[in-house]
Amino acid sequence: MSTKLYVGNLSFDTTEMDLQDHFAQAGSVTEAALMQDKFTGKSRGFAFVTMSSAEEAQKAISMFHGQNFQNRALTVNEARPREDRPGGGGGPRKSFGGGGGGGGERGGYQKRY
Repeated sequence: MSTKLYVGNLSFDTTEMDLQDHFAQAGSVTEAALMQDKFTGKSRGFAFVTMSSAEEAQKAISMFHGQNFQNRALTVNEARPREDRPGGGGGPRKSFGGGGGGGGERGGYQKRY
């Protein structure tokens, strides 16, 4: 069974190929996914690397956690499942203003003077 690893504190210049080559020292890399900002496309400084077995994942953690990679000390640990997060916004909706008052004559009673 494959095991997904969280890899943090990456250089913003790191590529997925760099990660695959580096983690291949610990075993077979199934996938390397560099997280990018959805608006700018730039690296967010972390990735997920999937190793083909739990043993290889543990080997990668012991080999690379705290080690220097591209002048940065890596954080490598087993990825945790994403927790359910509440939807955005939150809090009560605040209403500002209201219906505007009518201006001018609206018919009905007319001045007769």
